[in-house]
Amino acid sequence: MNLRDYIEEVPDFPEKGVSFKDITPLLEDPGAFAFAAQALMDFTEGLKIDKVVGIESRGYFFAPLLAYKLGAGFIPARKPGKLPRKTRSQRYDLEYGNDALEIHEVSISKGDRVLIHDDVLATGGTARAMCNLIENLGGQVVQCNFLIELGFLNGRDKLEGFPVRSLISY
Repeated sequence: MNLRDYIEEVPDFPEKGVSFKDITPLLEDPGAFAFAAQALMDFTEGLKIDKVVGIESRGYFFAPLLAYKLGAGFIPARKPGKLPRKTRSQRYDLEYGNDALEIHEVSISKGDRVLIHDDVLATGGTARAMCNLIENLGGQVVQCNFLIELGFLNGRDKLEGFPVRSLISY
């Protein structure tokens, strides 16, 4: 199945000059959704994973499914102020400014083997911030999975030293 057929490109969104990759057509089609979920699951073959981190918000579509299939815990990574208990935060740079991600401080235990999942690997800043946060809490990043990779933005460069898998590349 060619999953690119289920990605709608939206020009000039969220700002002029950006070609947004809309994954909702893929999510709406039961066959494409199942195919993508299984392909992402196949990326984890042979890996021991204790926790799956899904990055807000579109990382939440597949990360809980992966956690369920792997018999692992699911950890939502959120923007600041969205989680109710004590959190740990990691800042990262954006094209114009910066942002941060948080997880509950108790979500990662020393030695936990962690899979990170997000919908798109673009410049790599978000995923790298999550890798740093997991390592700072004593976890080990086993792999970073993405539905889509925008290779022309060189996000893999920021994730050097971490295994990276993506299902669709542009």
